[in-house]
Amino acid sequence: MGAIRQTPAVKLLLPMFSGDRTLFRVAEEAMVARYGPVDYASAPIPFAYTHYYDAEFGEELERRFLAFERLIDPSELATIKVFTNDLEERLGETIKGTIQRRINLDPGYLSLGKLVLATTKDHAHRIYLGQGIFAEVTLSYRGGRFQSWPWTYPDYQSEAYRAVLREVRAIYAAQLKALRRRDAQDR
Repeated sequence: MGAIRQTPAVKLLLPMFSGDRTLFRVAEEAMVARYGPVDYASAPIPFAYTHYYDAEFGEELERRFLAFERLIDPSELATIKVFTNDLEERLGETIKGTIQRRINLDPGYLSLGKLVLATTKDHAHRIYLGQGIFAEVTLSYRGGRFQSWPWTYPDYQSEAYRAVLREVRAIYAAQLKALRRRDAQDR
């Protein structure tokens, strides 16, 4: 039997896309109010990997990534996804009695070994977390780089996204190192 250990805190990440850049700031403010300061914000990256979202969001979409200074327990992911789904709805507009999203918020977390994203959609490679939310290991970090799985979306296979994730991972690694140093001093 393996010993149960405390799970290391992970880096909260918020990938988001929209055709309206002003919504990035509104979503960021809502997330900061709930999860604390951002310590990484990417420049906008054109979201041109699929036309799946064109009917809902339009064709001129951009992706941004935010990472948050406060590390989280990975078990918080389902609650965070429920919050971002509610935020998407609040930022949407009602057309013919139906709420149409104007921004897509895909929270997840980064550990040293993987990128995990939350979703409401079940599939063979996703694990149920509770509250109607599933988790997917979208990328693994092996051999000094982020590596894809057969189910990894094309945008997350791009060098632009991997460069962002390397930067966030470096920030996270430095945070973990500082925590270990502080823990060693406290003993």
